[in-house]
Amino acid sequence: MSRTTEPRPWIKRRSSQIGLVALSLGIAAALVWTLSPWPAALLIRAMFEADASKVVAEMEGHATTVPLTATLDEVYGDAGAETSLDVYSPAASSGPLATVVWIHGGAWISGDKSNITPYARNLAAEGFTVVAVNYTVAPDAIYPTALTQLNEAMGYLVDNAERLQIDPDNIVFAGDSAGSQLSAQLATAITNPSYATTLGLTPTLSADQLSGVILNCGIYDVSGIPNAPGLGGWGFRIALWAYIGDKDWSDQPGGDEMSVIDDVTADFPSTWISGGNADPLTPSQSVAFADALDTLGVDTTRVFYADDHAAQLPHEYQFHLDFEDARSAFDSTVAFVKSVEQ
Repeated sequence: MSRTTEPRPWIKRRSSQIGLVALSLGIAAALVWTLSPWPAALLIRAMFEADASKVVAEMEGHATTVPLTATLDEVYGDAGAETSLDVYSPAASSGPLATVVWIHGGAWISGDKSNITPYARNLAAEGFTVVAVNYTVAPDAIYPTALTQLNEAMGYLVDNAERLQIDPDNIVFAGDSAGSQLSAQLATAITNPSYATTLGLTPTLSADQLSGVILNCGIYDVSGIPNAPGLGGWGFRIALWAYIGDKDWSDQPGGDEMSVIDDVTADFPSTWISGGNADPLTPSQSVAFADALDTLGVDTTRVFYADDHAAQLPHEYQFHLDFEDARSAFDSTVAFVKSVEQ
C-alpha cells in the first residue's frame, strides 16, 4: 500500500508550534542580551581568557631561572580565591624588599593573578618582592567591590610584611589595562584625601608608603567610551555596564569616579607609564594621562613609540616578551623600581 502524499494536519500544527517556540526563544534571548550584561560579558571573558593563555605561554619562554621563594594562594579577604594573592621573592634574599604589587587586567570582567605569573617571577628575580593580587571581577560583583578588595589587600600586606619579605615603606603599585586603572584609582585615593572621601574609601596605605606606580596600557578617562566606535567601543560599554552594574553606567557615580585624570594631584607618586603604538587606547588614555601628570609636575617616566616605529606594538605589548621592545620595557620597569626605592 502506498503512503499518502497528503500533508497530515498534525504535522502542520507541530511545525507551527516549533516556529512559535523558536520565535519565543529568539525574543527571550534578545531580551536577555538587551536587559543584562551577562551574556556578552561572558563571551568577552572567554575570548580574553583564551588570549591570556597564549600570552602566558609566550612569557614562559622567557622565564627566569633564578631560584625564588613563593607563597601562593594566600587569602587576604572573605571571598576565597577571588581575594587571594601570590608572593614571590629571591630565594637568596632575607629581610624586607622593595615590593611591587601587580593588579591584573581583563576589562574588569576577566583575568586572574595567574595571567601574570611568569612576569611577576621575572620581576622578583631582579631583587624585589612581587605580589600578584586577585579581586572579584564583574559581573560577579560590581563597583566598587574590586577597589575595596584591593585596598583590603594592601592592608593585609602591611600587616604581614615581615613574614612575606615586604618593605611596607617601599610599595609600588603596578597594573595592566583595567589593572592600571585600578592601580591609578587606588593611588589617587591615597594621595588625594578629598577623592578618597568621594569614594567613601579609607586607604590602608599612607602616601609616604607608596613609592611609585607602574601603568601599562591603562584607562584613565572613560568619558569618551559611550561614543567610542566599532567593536572595541561596544566591548568597553558592555564591560562597564557589567562593572558599574547599570546599563547607563556613565550616569552613575562610579562611571565618573573611574576617570582619575580629573582627580590626580601633584602628590601622585612617581610614575612609569607606557602604551603600544598599535594600541588604540594609547593616545587618548596613556599619553593623555602622562601629559596630565607632567603638567602637575609628577616625576613621570614615559615609554611610548612613534607611529612609524618598526614594530607595531599591541595592547599589553609588555607581556609579549618575544618583542625586543617588550624586553626593553621590562628593563626600564626594573630601573624605575630601583630608582624609587626609599
